[in-house]
Order: sequence, then structure tokens, then C-alpha cells
Amino acid sequence: MTANVLSAAREALPRLSSSEARVAEAIIADPHLVVDLTITDLARVCGTSLSTVARFCQTLGYSGYREFRMEVASAVSREAAERERFGLANSDIDPLDSAEDVVAKIAFHEVLAIEQTVEGLDTAVLDGVVEAIVGGAHVDLYGFGASGLTAQDLQQKLARIGISAFCSVDVHLALVSAALRKPSDVAIGISHSGLTTETTHTLGVARDAGATTVAITNSPDSPVAELADFVLTTHARESSYRMGAMSSRIAQLALVDFLFVRIAQRRGDDVTEPLQRTFEVTKTHRINGRRAGDRRANGDAPRE
Repeated sequence: MTANVLSAAREALPRLSSSEARVAEAIIADPHLVVDLTITDLARVCGTSLSTVARFCQTLGYSGYREFRMEVASAVSREAAERERFGLANSDIDPLDSAEDVVAKIAFHEVLAIEQTVEGLDTAVLDGVVEAIVGGAHVDLYGFGASGLTAQDLQQKLARIGISAFCSVDVHLALVSAALRKPSDVAIGISHSGLTTETTHTLGVARDAGATTVAITNSPDSPVAELADFVLTTHARESSYRMGAMSSRIAQLALVDFLFVRIAQRRGDDVTEPLQRTFEVTKTHRINGRRAGDRRANGDAPRE
């Protein structure tokens, strides 16, 4: 089971039958249907049978409608409490929302994405990925579009502590690197949907080359997850105003931070020296705030 029953319903959509998908879509659109209706009434509203509703519940890992209904009621209650904390009557962004409303709603969704990702995180899988990276020779990272930003973030973090890591948003370069991977290497594919063809292609090439493969995705049953030895799952919802760029990216970046800190812990004192060296070599590219401030105070402001 995932952290949130409604997230589980969304993630299950690609593998459901058409009749089960109608049940899932109705519940996602209005979770209160489950809270308010019996299984007979819900089946009638969805234009399907009792057995289909029961099968849908079992597909999500519940023994039946009763257990599923209790979990939905709990999820609805938790989300309502979160909305109240942010002072929101509803969480969907409307074209007429004020700036204050938009800020509050985005903050709500991003906090919720991190909290649900944490709640659903399998720390044994997380540490399995950490062990593979710490014991490996090289890390390849594949991500395109918004997920490419996450891939680049992890590559930069790993490089700062002396771990050999490669990332390119050019799919040709990514494929070349993937084809040269070895069993001692780790390849990480990042895709919110799990359907990005560039990511699945490069991760598949790396797997065929013998690398240990990892997927970071919001869809644990997706094609990219099927290619992975380890799957780290985010739990983020996007609307038409936040497609693939906000809540999903925040959840991915949180996972990257969890992963990086665990790697740094495992490497212990080995991270101190590379961090210091990389800090020293880049600090010359920072403006000396005190010196610039002194020049401004003396009327000799630096030229733009």
C-alpha cells in the first residue's frame, strides 16, 4: 500500500480495467462518494457492478469495500485538516484566485507532496540504493524536462563529495553513457509519470549493460519502474496550473536530499575533504560582501 489511498487510486489507473477505472476516476474526482455511499450506491453511480467495486478495492490492497471506505474517510479527514491549517476552503487553483490564495494553495500542495512522500517512503529501499551508490564505481542520472532538473541536482551533490556522476539532458549523450555502464555502476532514471520515453530508453540501455538500476517516479507500476532494481516513489498531485513542474519536482528534490544525506552518512569522514576542496575552488567566484560594502560606504560603489 502507498501512503495515501487517493494517491494509490491515481497510480493504479493505467493497470485497471475500463469498469474499474470508472470507479477510480469517480472517487478521485469526489472522495466523499465513498464516505457517503454504500458499495451498492457507489456501483450504481459509477455504472458498474458490486463485484467491480470490490475488485477495485482489492487491486489497491484492501480486503474489501469496508476497509477501503475507512481508509478513504481517514484520508479525506487528514486532507481537510491540512487545508484548514493553510486557511483554505478548497485546494484547487481557480483563475480568479488572489495572489494570497495562489500562494497558500501551492504551499499546501507542496507540503502535502513532501509529507505523503515521506509517509510512503520505503527506507529499506532507500538504503539499498545508498549501498549500491557507496559501493559502486560510477552513477549515471537520466531525467528530461522538469525531471532533468532533479537529475542535475543529484549529480551536482554527488560530485561535491567526490562520487563519479554523469548527467546530460541531451538524450544522445545520455544513451552513449548508458551503453558504457558496467555491473559496478548505478543508473538512476527520474520520471514523474514513469512514461517518459527518453528516460525508459536510457535506463533500459544501462540495465542491459549490467548496471544496477533505480527509478524515482510517482508511478510505481510504470514502464520506468519495471526497468529498475530499486523503485523510490514520490506522492505528488499536479493540476493544470502545475503540470509536471511544482509539487512533483518538490517531492523529487526531497527524495534526492534523503538519498544524498544517507550517502554522506555512509561515507563518513570521506566527504569532508572533497567538500572543503570544492568549496575552496569555487569561493573565489563569490563577491566579497564586506569589501563591496566598504567600497559603497566610501562612495566608491562597484560598477555594474
